Amino acid sequence: MPTIRGLTPEAEEHVDVLVVGAGISGIGAGYHLQKNCPGKTYAILERRENLGGTWDLFRYPGIRSDSDMYTLGYSFKPWTDPKSIADGPSILRYLNDTADEYGIREKIRHGYHVKKASWSTEHARWTVEAEHVLSGRLTRFTCGFLFMCAGYYDYDEGYTPDFPGRDCFQGHVVHPQKWTEDIEYAGKRVVVIGSGATAMTLVPEMAKTAAHVTMLQRSPTYVVAAPSEDRMANGLRRHLPDRLVYSLIRARNVLFTAFFFWFCRRYPERAKKAILGQVRQHLGRGYDVAKHFTPRYKPWDQRMCLVPEGDLFESIKSGAASVVTDHIDTFTEKGIRLESGDEIEADLVVTATGLKLQLLGGVEVEVDGETVHFPDTLTYKGMMFSNVPNLAMSIGYTNASWTLKCDLTCEFVARLLNHMEKKGVDTVCPRTHGAEPEVDPMLDFTSGYVQRSIQDFPKQGRALPWRAYQNYMIDIWTVALGSLDDGTLEFTKRPDAASPTATPDDRAA
Repeated sequence: MPTIRGLTPEAEEHVDVLVVGAGISGIGAGYHLQKNCPGKTYAILERRENLGGTWDLFRYPGIRSDSDMYTLGYSFKPWTDPKSIADGPSILRYLNDTADEYGIREKIRHGYHVKKASWSTEHARWTVEAEHVLSGRLTRFTCGFLFMCAGYYDYDEGYTPDFPGRDCFQGHVVHPQKWTEDIEYAGKRVVVIGSGATAMTLVPEMAKTAAHVTMLQRSPTYVVAAPSEDRMANGLRRHLPDRLVYSLIRARNVLFTAFFFWFCRRYPERAKKAILGQVRQHLGRGYDVAKHFTPRYKPWDQRMCLVPEGDLFESIKSGAASVVTDHIDTFTEKGIRLESGDEIEADLVVTATGLKLQLLGGVEVEVDGETVHFPDTLTYKGMMFSNVPNLAMSIGYTNASWTLKCDLTCEFVARLLNHMEKKGVDTVCPRTHGAEPEVDPMLDFTSGYVQRSIQDFPKQGRALPWRAYQNYMIDIWTVALGSLDDGTLEFTKRPDAASPTATPDDRAA
């Protein structure tokens, strides 16, 4: 790749597009850039030693997808495994296969933790400072366009409340994000604190060998059971090509998910009745579904939990696991005392209490020397930020598979780069043009992990193009097919016609 004149390759490298993050989004970005912008150079900076993002970081027991792989998989890479609700290792293998098949792995620079990104209008480029994890050396990269694919949570630590008396507990306490292979739970009494997707995954898996597993929750979550395999897909695959089957099942699942979300929002009481009816069918009449599985909120005010083959319910029915709905008073030497006065004895406590949200991987962003305060910005179609040039982020849906939106975002970025080249410009920036649209939080979700951090995130408007619709069908029209010359994206050419890879010293010379 070309380097900045006057600097060694180790000190600085220039590419047309710099992607940050080599998880699902970053690998997808690499594919779409190669396919749609073959003349553009790109590199991917990844902090970790391995690619995969979430699927490499999380190693807790039973980790799996919480949506079907026909929509969590890429549009360009068919998922051919019989299981449509896949375990973490299978997903990580799929991502590695994708990176190898399309030559994306060679574009990844591992061990670089991006700290700061500074935009220069004069040079129409970003200067990105990244710390080399092993050596601590600060390295600079430059690019014409910065594509942030680092997700939206903190990779360093999850969220754990400050539980009273925790230091008194004589057992082991671990957050799932910090799970290590040496943690043993076979034959032990385990308490999993939480009622989200992570807890729903941990409980039935650990219940297979633990003495007993208790899921301790403050309030219930909507839980839906689904088959772990898609019988229609597996049947069709015996007669039709993999790619065709994948496309058909993907389309069916997209439509069903969109309809189910619409139904829940339009008829919340009917949806609630149907969901709870399924739970009662699994657990039987004698189980207190009202207390343990009936949330106080409407369906899809928070993300629903998917349990393949109803495995959570089966572990409860067998007696290997139980659900306790109560508040924690304090940890004790032997376990946890609840506000009701009951005490749960435990050898191991797993705090599946959520994530810590973090925008753009915590990168400090400057535009012409001014630090960007992202809560003051608006998101353009959920991908770019008002008054921040040549930068996009890839964030998936909260009510459907992450990858559906990421695929659209990557295609949009590639189309935008080609449009800029055709127009002969080097800068694009969303502008409000003085208008002050009504705003809402960027993530319209009542989940605790969202509400704890949403004040640090940008806002969204209540109408296009500043609103991010959580709807794949709408986004096909607005993101994939919408006009780029929409009056909001401002296209300009840098003041100095010199090469964007030239340094100030070069021009002075």
